Amino acid sequence: MKNLYLIAIMTFLTFFLADSSVQAEPDIEGTTVEYSTKGVSMKGYLAYDRGIKGKRPGVLVVHEWWGLNDYAQKRARMLAELGYAAMAIDMYGDGKQAEHPDEAGKFSSELMKNFSTAKDRFISAMEFFKKQPVVDSDKIAAIGYCFGGGIVLNMARQGVDNLRGVASFHGSLVAVTPAKQGDVKAKILVLHGADDKFITGEQIEAFKKEMENAGVDFRFIVYPGALHSFTNPEADAYGKKFNIPVAYDAEADSSSWNELKKFLQQIFDK
Repeated sequence: MKNLYLIAIMTFLTFFLADSSVQAEPDIEGTTVEYSTKGVSMKGYLAYDRGIKGKRPGVLVVHEWWGLNDYAQKRARMLAELGYAAMAIDMYGDGKQAEHPDEAGKFSSELMKNFSTAKDRFISAMEFFKKQPVVDSDKIAAIGYCFGGGIVLNMARQGVDNLRGVASFHGSLVAVTPAKQGDVKAKILVLHGADDKFITGEQIEAFKKEMENAGVDFRFIVYPGALHSFTNPEADAYGKKFNIPVAYDAEADSSSWNELKKFLQQIFDK
């Protein structure tokens, strides 16, 4: 009887330890990477879990209008913790960052006015990312924040190949070129703050109508009371320092991230 008792304990410990190894903490590798677009040096940030063997779906992260800063890198690491490979990409070149909203507005508006340059930079980043040994090149998505949200939505509108889905967090909804029937291959998720002062009601209605007319598979989720930049904990400081209507909303941040997780599982069939 004593032997049977010991065997039962050993069996339990074997399964417990095996399960614990599966639930081990992610071992995140985060490194700065360099690539180029038409002679312009670009600096990205690649993150993945070293504990996962082989290739895994990849997610590009497009920064806010401030440029590729710690916040975009943080989101890349969070995606890596979920088991994806992620790369925060550089849209301004040479890792350039803005220190003031006027400067950020100048950087972002220049790219939106010369969208062929923005598209070149996005595609070159994606092609570089797809070549990484940890990335499943057949399973690529993109997410963006603020300016970056507008970038990924416009990439989807233009039918960029190999994008299974895009998600925009408090991003611009204005089309560089409106979506046409059959052009948009990616599924679209828009996560929007109801009190966002940078996005008008007319822009929201125009976006929804555009998506519906083009037959796009999209979801538009609104968070009551949330202002622009509701996912960024630094938004309160930015709002106070520069007197702009941005603010962090912990509930909307958590809820929108959960929506992203479900969205990625859906498009990658995980």
